[in-house]
Amino acid sequence: MDDRLVSKDLVYDGRIATGYKLRLRMGDGHVVERDYFHYNGAVVILPVLDDGRIVLIRNYRFAVDERLWELPAGMLEADEDPADCAARELAEETGHAAGAITRLGQFYSAPGTMDEVMHAYLATDLTAGPQNLERYEEITVEPQTEADVRGMIESGEIHDGKTLAALGLYWLKR
Repeated sequence: MDDRLVSKDLVYDGRIATGYKLRLRMGDGHVVERDYFHYNGAVVILPVLDDGRIVLIRNYRFAVDERLWELPAGMLEADEDPADCAARELAEETGHAAGAITRLGQFYSAPGTMDEVMHAYLATDLTAGPQNLERYEEITVEPQTEADVRGMIESGEIHDGKTLAALGLYWLKR
């Protein structure tokens, strides 16, 4: 982007994101304005119980005013290892500790406006424990069979992008 960048003005400096108004020179010479947000990155975790059930959560998301079916996920702290973040977020949101955390892959969450990379992990050999939710989180833990999860995707009941992507990576690698 550096060779295209004409200007970069900070317009927002928040707790989890930094926003900029960019002016970029396109290949034909025209200059266009774009909004750009920087995030440290995030993880999404696919926890699978010993009996094969997938640990889904119901998570209230204020931006869409909906309780979504999701896989547990969370933001990386500055310089945090993604696998460590996955273990931490799994325990916080579901109460489960993983005996094994295996990398599934990574993807951009919304590359049209932000640079956030999501790291996907499989969590197995789970041990149940108490949730440790953030004050703003409203999360319930609701394990589902793989057949039920597939049906929920087909019906549109599961429509969270990171959840769909992580499940796709998992099913491709099996």
